[in-house]
Amino acid sequence: MRTRTTTAAATALTAAVALLLTGCGGSDSSGGSDSKTSDEIAGADTGPGSAAPSESAAGDGIERPEIKLPSDVENVFEGGTTGDEAKDAVLADNERMINSIDEAITVDAGKHPALKFYSKGDALLAAATYIKSFYDSGTSWAGVTRYYDRDVTLNGTTSATVTYCGDETKSYSKDRKTKQVKRTPGDADDYVSYNARMEKNAQGVWQTVKVSSERGAERCRP
Repeated sequence: MRTRTTTAAATALTAAVALLLTGCGGSDSSGGSDSKTSDEIAGADTGPGSAAPSESAAGDGIERPEIKLPSDVENVFEGGTTGDEAKDAVLADNERMINSIDEAITVDAGKHPALKFYSKGDALLAAATYIKSFYDSGTSWAGVTRYYDRDVTLNGTTSATVTYCGDETKSYSKDRKTKQVKRTPGDADDYVSYNARMEKNAQGVWQTVKVSSERGAERCRP
């Protein structure tokens, strides 16, 4: 499995903030991370990959940054439509938030504009810390992560809560330099429960402001 830290346990390090400003693959004066600044994908295949829900076809008039994942990385989202336009918009931006984090982990580019587009506040700082941990350890990930049991609660017109589960039994740690994938059997810890608080900004984007998670959550296990 690929190791995920819980948002509650993540520390908003100064280095993590610098990561947001310079790009995840940028130079880090603190040492321990990859100093490449190329737009090539480090530790991942470079063929066509999966993307977030179509940015150009979103139909909401919002100019969104493209999110492109490597060909060996895939996030599968179940239950993307509810029949409620507002809830569907929340779920769509929740997907984009998740993909933006995984793009920053798996794609060694100078900038990752989608990261700050879909997250802010505590969620953004925690995401930066989490992403930095992969670069510091010289790892990435490959495989498929499934998200399911997704539910939206609207709190007025500009606030919402999303709960969902993640199945990481088919996503694996990958060495960033050698590209070697460490395939391990799935276990109970590969099932993660998430609770995300989201706010709609003036542009109409549902940004994630806080996320908590529980690894090995019983409610998410088959």
